[in-house]
Amino acid sequence: MGGHAGTPEEPTIARKPQPEGGQAPVVQRVRIRYAKRGPLRFTSHRDFARAFERALRRAAVPVAFSQGFHPHPKISYASAAPTGVASEAEYLEIALQAEVDPEALRAALDAALSPGLDVLDAVIAEGGNLPDRIEASHWYIELPEVDTAVLRAAVDAFVAAEEVLVERMTKQGRRTFDARAAVISIDVQLPTPTPSGAPAVPCAILELVVRQVTPSVRPDDVLSGLRVVADLEPPVSPRVTRLAQGTLTAQGAIVDPLDADRDGAAIVGH
Repeated sequence: MGGHAGTPEEPTIARKPQPEGGQAPVVQRVRIRYAKRGPLRFTSHRDFARAFERALRRAAVPVAFSQGFHPHPKISYASAAPTGVASEAEYLEIALQAEVDPEALRAALDAALSPGLDVLDAVIAEGGNLPDRIEASHWYIELPEVDTAVLRAAVDAFVAAEEVLVERMTKQGRRTFDARAAVISIDVQLPTPTPSGAPAVPCAILELVVRQVTPSVRPDDVLSGLRVVADLEPPVSPRVTRLAQGTLTAQGAIVDPLDADRDGAAIVGH
């Protein structure tokens, strides 16, 4: 990984920090993919937004600001993962008052953020709307102390059901919705043996591809659905990681939403 906050020399983009009230026109937009790893998966979206704005200032990024009495940096977030969920595929877009090299921007922001909030990719936006390119997410869910055969039976029951109604509290109050219809694929993976070969606590592994719908269907909603159809109640909190999100192909694969902006080879960090 690249350097992070606290290193002796941190790369910057501009010679001077962006002035608070600068409202120069937007000349470039850059789209970024970042990861939330390890303990930093517990960072809320609001806390990440504050940390990212601090990183922009620390890296002297020439970010564009909104108009008005309280200008704020122009940052657009796309489909942020829930608090407590790790992710290898979070996305945002920033508007800039001056052109920058995307790789230099990626490196500077990565250095300015704490380890575990890692900037992986940066591309110049070439048009289109970033949220419109996010149709589905690929999730990896570890279920400690759940037997693989038990999980497989629950998944079979889930797949066989025409609908699986679950409840969740939303901003609009308690909602009931179908967790089954949004699931494009659901599969049980074989557990990985321990390096020593010694017996380990069982840990079933579930992989999901879930379509973006309203209200959104999250991994915990699918786990609630497994409880509804098969009375599966994991004794330990699951460990959830988003592996990818983006557009769907006809075969059900997920395409990185930044691919449409690329010109030549990808710019990838870490």
